[in-house]
Amino acid sequence: MLDLLSYGDGGWGDEILRGAGMTILVAVTSFLLGIALGSLGAAGKLARGRLARGAADAYTTIVRGVPALLIIWLLFFGGSGAVTWVAQLFGFSGRVEVDAFAVGVLAVGTVSGAYSAEVLRGAVLAVPPGQMEAAKALGMSPFLAFRRVLVPQTLRYALPGLGNVWQLTLKDTSLISVASLAELMRMSHLASGATRQPFFFFAVAALLYLLMTVGSNAAFRRAEAHANRGVRRAA
Repeated sequence: MLDLLSYGDGGWGDEILRGAGMTILVAVTSFLLGIALGSLGAAGKLARGRLARGAADAYTTIVRGVPALLIIWLLFFGGSGAVTWVAQLFGFSGRVEVDAFAVGVLAVGTVSGAYSAEVLRGAVLAVPPGQMEAAKALGMSPFLAFRRVLVPQTLRYALPGLGNVWQLTLKDTSLISVASLAELMRMSHLASGATRQPFFFFAVAALLYLLMTVGSNAAFRRAEAHANRGVRRAA
């Protein structure tokens, strides 16, 4: 069976590795998009204005309450319709198909952002208010206090939760195989159909996902250790 993973026309090894690379690319891009959306969502939840809080609450509630696969379908089909409608306003006739990679990143990033928003909101609330008051007493500007005090402390508290969000994001990338993007699950499905060896190729996919998970766990542990350097531990 190892011949099935050989390179070239006789095996699926190169296709599986390219699919794993696409999975990592989608996961990283979606996670970064999720951090951006999550930061906006956390800021909205912590804002004093009712409109901002309401919009942020609606975003996190709706996205976390709807299956990620359904969001992918909505964006894949609804996105094509929306782009086609805009194109027709400029005189273009015909249907415009959206890019599967863009749909996958937007869908998974939107889901990731909803969970990141709650993690970041909790991390901001975990920072003792006295630290910002002390920064103000020292004459720091609001932006300088935000950059030198709030952000590093928030990151330290948020990293464990963001590590969990990353794991969810990595696994959610498997759902975009329904959009025919050539990521790991899609290539494993094609290989299993062509060779009639579904257990073998899905087991290989599971092993690759596990390796990516173990590697990212180690990276987050190192990041947490770096963020917590100099912090006095309770006896």
